[in-house]
Amino acid sequence: MHRRHLLHMLARYRQVFPGEASVVNRICALVETHADCFDRTCRPGHITGAAWIISPDRQRCLLTHHRKLDRWLQLGGHADGQWQVDEVALREAREESGMAAFTFVPIDGALIPLDIDVHQIPERRDSHGHLIEDAHEHHDVRFLLIAHSGQDVCVSDESHDVAWFTPDEVREHTDEESVLRMLRKTLELFG
Repeated sequence: MHRRHLLHMLARYRQVFPGEASVVNRICALVETHADCFDRTCRPGHITGAAWIISPDRQRCLLTHHRKLDRWLQLGGHADGQWQVDEVALREAREESGMAAFTFVPIDGALIPLDIDVHQIPERRDSHGHLIEDAHEHHDVRFLLIAHSGQDVCVSDESHDVAWFTPDEVREHTDEESVLRMLRKTLELFG
């Protein structure tokens, strides 16, 4: 079963971050009960992959000012049928940053997420009030990546901007708890 890969990662994540068992259980329930969990049409939500990218010197984090949500966030997006969520995170990192070379950072010696999160995506309507997309959940699986040096960042059409931020600047630009949680986890890893 293609979902076993993610369920195995989430089981390992639960061992490393036991205080986050409730969100792990929530994502596992979606994966176990919805064979289409990697498709954006799956409801009540679907799996998304994200990348928390740090600079080669580990001093800055790359955030995108998301066009639809109008907030500074980590880079990421829909799995669109891809069940290897680490590959989804890498694809999104490349597409949304314009950079090509990254290294995954192992967590507790394995390729598992740095963070996971379930959050509500609001419905979207066109200028006439017609529903474009219903409200749903993103079950976001987030990996820690280090960008290789010598690469330029480019803004994709999904963003207003993409920029590097120091930890203090991240805190100035967002109060999004899940972003701040990834920052805290990264600082614990690298000091």
